[in-house]
Amino acid sequence: MPMPIDPTVFPPGFLWGAATSAYQIEGSPTADGRGASIWDRYSHQVGAIEGGDTGDLAAGHYERWPEDIALMRELGLRAYRFSVSWSRVMPDGRTLNAAGLDWYERLVEALLEAGITPFVTLNHWDLPQALQERGGWTSRETLPRFVEYAAAVTQRLGDRVRHWITHNEPWVIAFCGYGWGQHAPGLRDARRALQVAHHLLVSHGMAVPVIRTNSPGAEVGIVNVHFPNRPASDSPADVAAAARADLLDNQWFLDPLFRGRYPQAGLEWYGAPERELTPLVEPGDMALIAAPIDFLGVNAYYRRVIAADADDGLFGYRELPHPSSAMTTMSWSEIDAPSLGAFVQRLGHEWDVPAIYITENGLPLTEADEPTDADSSIDDAARVEYLEQHISALAAAGEAGAPLRGYFVWCLLDTFEWNYGYRPRFGLIRVERPGLRRVPKRSFHWYRDLIRQTQ
Repeated sequence: MPMPIDPTVFPPGFLWGAATSAYQIEGSPTADGRGASIWDRYSHQVGAIEGGDTGDLAAGHYERWPEDIALMRELGLRAYRFSVSWSRVMPDGRTLNAAGLDWYERLVEALLEAGITPFVTLNHWDLPQALQERGGWTSRETLPRFVEYAAAVTQRLGDRVRHWITHNEPWVIAFCGYGWGQHAPGLRDARRALQVAHHLLVSHGMAVPVIRTNSPGAEVGIVNVHFPNRPASDSPADVAAAARADLLDNQWFLDPLFRGRYPQAGLEWYGAPERELTPLVEPGDMALIAAPIDFLGVNAYYRRVIAADADDGLFGYRELPHPSSAMTTMSWSEIDAPSLGAFVQRLGHEWDVPAIYITENGLPLTEADEPTDADSSIDDAARVEYLEQHISALAAAGEAGAPLRGYFVWCLLDTFEWNYGYRPRFGLIRVERPGLRRVPKRSFHWYRDLIRQTQ
């Protein structure tokens, strides 16, 4: 059981928030001139998404945003992390659509009026399909297109938005989208995935000075998913496999950002003749990637349990699923809150990260895990326990010196959960289908009370 959370542990100005992303909640895929993204195309492919779901409706946030901001206000959020749909702002990936950008301006204004700090993510996976047809993130042509997009958004909103995120989870874009075919655009070319990751990091570095010019004094950062890893056994093979997993999950992205180089062990492993995975790095790339940032966003959900896999010639390991049904809703390995606290401390010590926001943390449940009581309240007790455990672990990490500045629950609303469709429910607020009625859950009230205690 978690220790009681002491609200005085968190520093003054600590931001309690919740997070969403555009494709997962907005719906209205053609409204106001929005163009198609890779997720529009991918989710309509037969067999791509569980249950045949798509994000066409999502949570209907594009129409219901005033209601959702009212719920944020009731929750007491101090910050709200959301993403801008690139294809809503630039339907073809390069031509500005004023109507799309107008909508985000109205959203930002309403958040500020409600006393909620906006954290804006520029790329949360929904690359315009028009750019994918020209190579997507495998092509360096996409990098200046991203910078142009970042410039357009920050020119309009940079005087009011004070926290900017370039990319969400380049690890997932590269490997789930281009390497393993689990996400849009659905490609299966592991040898190309590290090149995609490199291009994402370079485009991040290219955009940072542009954002700073258009939004003087704002904080700029990047978000990645990070996994603590433990070996499945004490065998030398499993221990070595877990070390390689850490190399890919963490060091491969953190070393370029904070040290200006890829880890040598990774270059040796991926660059071996039997793999030939090392990305093509052009002169000046590493200096661009290492452009100073103000914070790192960490998306953290579970700890991976890693075993050696001699049949996997590229990575040499496999992740073991956990037998618990609550953890296999999305095939997670192992829920272990203390490992998150320890990893956050490691970030501060090993990479000297200036500030850390936990930009996503939450638990996916199914309808059966969220029973409705006689008084119509939704009892997501497992989620409350999960949040208690992880926030307690973060409180301990903060006391130990980790540079924590804020925490965002994933997710504000039940969403379209990518290739899993609508089955997993992450929301503090239920979105009933059909009709999209919003119903706060027990976790909503628990989180509201926690935020009140820290004010």
